[in-house]
Amino acid sequence: MLFVNDVKWNETLSFRLGSLGALVSDQYARALAVHDLKPKHVGLLGVLDAGLAASQLEIAGLMRVAPSLVVSLADHLESMGAIERLRDPADRRRQILSLTGKGRGLLTECTTTALALDAELAAGLTPSQQAGLSEALGLLAASYGLPVRE
Repeated sequence: MLFVNDVKWNETLSFRLGSLGALVSDQYARALAVHDLKPKHVGLLGVLDAGLAASQLEIAGLMRVAPSLVVSLADHLESMGAIERLRDPADRRRQILSLTGKGRGLLTECTTTALALDAELAAGLTPSQQAGLSEALGLLAASYGLPVRE
């Protein structure tokens, strides 16, 4: 077995976070299926709820996805009544997305689903370990420019 500095490949933070992230993402995606949503739909709802961006192009940049994916996500959410598209009065070429009451309710349901998964995921950790994990993940997210809770 290959070791580098006494660490095996499957003991690296990158491998563990990636593997665990894939498993948890799959669980979350399965749980969201009852709402006919995928995690990226919830991400778009969250961006709108937080007021981080409004135009499809800005949202694509923030979510680090192709603008065409945001259009597809927005099409689906609009068909569900979760968001509205409006023309930007300052630039008629831009579409501004806004969250509807139904979208807020859907985001609340998805957040509740995520919290249940969080509880399941962290069930074997002490409260101190849970707090430490939350703090460490927040620091890592911030270091990559991801939105974090203040």
